[in-house]
Amino acid sequence: DQWASLRVSPITRRTMAHDIEYSDKYCDDDFEYRHVILPKHVSKQVPKGKLLAENEWRGLGVQQSRGWVHYCIHKPEPHILLFRRPRGTDPQTGLVNGKAIDPSTGHVVC
Repeated sequence: DQWASLRVSPITRRTMAHDIEYSDKYCDDDFEYRHVILPKHVSKQVPKGKLLAENEWRGLGVQQSRGWVHYCIHKPEPHILLFRRPRGTDPQTGLVNGKAIDPSTGHVVC
């Protein structure tokens, strides 16, 4: 099961998804960004000091289009997840001009 590493039940995931807050998107020349604010009770499920893979953040109830990568941990506020994806990412496929995004860096794989 893809959620096993987080040990979160399906009922708990549904409840958590309703409490999660999403920022508007913001951009620089290369990336589109957003941050996701987890409620305190959900943030206790997040492994400390580890960037989350897509199946892990989705397992917490985070819902967003494809291509987003959890790229940074803001230590003073670990309940805020920082995401980015290259500008021009297709939200349906998660690809940029047909090319994949490296899930560890958020850069386009050439």
